[in-house]
Amino acid sequence: MEWYEKREAVRAYAVAGTFSLALRLVVGWTYFSAFWRRVVLENKLIPDDPGYIGEKFNHFLPHSIGIRPLIEYLVSTPDALWWAMVVFTIVEGVVGLLFMLGLFTRLMSVGVTLLALGILLGSGWIGTTCLDEWQIGILGVAAGFTVFLSGGGRFSLDRMWVRRRPGLAERKWFPWLASGPLGLNMRQIGRVSAVGAVCAAALTLYTNQVFHGGVWGPLHNKSVRPVVELTDAAIGNGQLAFTVNRVEGADVYGSFLIGIELRDAAGKTVLSRDGEALARFPEADIANVYVARVMPGKHSLVIPLGAKARLTLRDDVLQRLPPGRYELVLTDVSGLTWRSDVEVR
Repeated sequence: MEWYEKREAVRAYAVAGTFSLALRLVVGWTYFSAFWRRVVLENKLIPDDPGYIGEKFNHFLPHSIGIRPLIEYLVSTPDALWWAMVVFTIVEGVVGLLFMLGLFTRLMSVGVTLLALGILLGSGWIGTTCLDEWQIGILGVAAGFTVFLSGGGRFSLDRMWVRRRPGLAERKWFPWLASGPLGLNMRQIGRVSAVGAVCAAALTLYTNQVFHGGVWGPLHNKSVRPVVELTDAAIGNGQLAFTVNRVEGADVYGSFLIGIELRDAAGKTVLSRDGEALARFPEADIANVYVARVMPGKHSLVIPLGAKARLTLRDDVLQRLPPGRYELVLTDVSGLTWRSDVEVR
């Protein structure tokens, strides 16, 4: 009787794993393709080249949940960031490929779940139309958990391995890392499945609400329009210095600064720079904090998503300003403006 139950369990898990084959192939490719795009089709691991994956990682920073300190450390330390991106890319490639092939399927499903969770917490707030990063993350978590329960099934290298070496199926570690019956009764399987499903659903609702207000209250999308935080403005020694930090807007489209004005208490402009002047902004006067860099563009000063920099303007007029309160105004090409008070003592 025990032999019969084991055989039926093997068949049941083989069928379950076969049902989840589409998940393995599709989700596995989403991770393996990241490796394929960055290394084979085009090298996106070169720090100074356009499309460098480290700069895209920098885009996650402003509204990430839980892992913001790690992201900030990496984007502030270019060497460590490069190594992290290399390791991350290799892990995505290995996990995605083995997940598709069904080799050490359950171990790879844990990898898929953790990768998806990292994407979700880091970039779940990014997406101009369809909340794409959030959807990728949350569906990856659910897919990883589902395949962990099912294993690889009939169409997997785990299955071929067991056929060649039947003794593997009797080892306690093998089904937990690869495929096959987990050794749990139906009640235990039901509990694990229910708890995992509830946790995945709770994570879905929580992140959907935090990132997008998708459960209650007004909807919001931080990827629609650029927002630049303007802080620490100061005037002294003939210099105007201030910090810009772009925290919202599309990750594939910069904020294009076409105007900087300093106005006195009466609203009169005492110092200004237009787009063409900002396009010639001296790079020596831009102190970037992260790998996403504020830099002069063709007709403006470009501020990528996640970029933070200290800008310094030098002008003789700043040495002759009378004491008082002034207003610093930055103007984006879209017409948006950001303001900050600055005082001359």
